[in-house]
Amino acid sequence: MEVIHMSALSNFFHNVISEMRKVSWPTRKELVTYTVTVIITVILFAVFFMVIDFGIEQLIKLVI
Repeated sequence: MEVIHMSALSNFFHNVISEMRKVSWPTRKELVTYTVTVIITVILFAVFFMVIDFGIEQLIKLVI
C-alpha cells in the first residue's frame, strides 16, 4: 500500500473544494420539484409492478 503524503491529501481536498464552488446548485423550488417528481415516479412504478406481480400470481394459480 502506498503512503499518501499530507501535502497530496491537502491538495486533493483543496481541489475538491474548488470544484464544488463551480457546481451549479438547484434552487429550493427546483429541488422540491425534482424530489416530488422522483417520489411520484417511484410510486407509479411500484404500483405498476405490484399489478403485474398480482396478475402473474393469479395466472399461475389458474394454471396450477
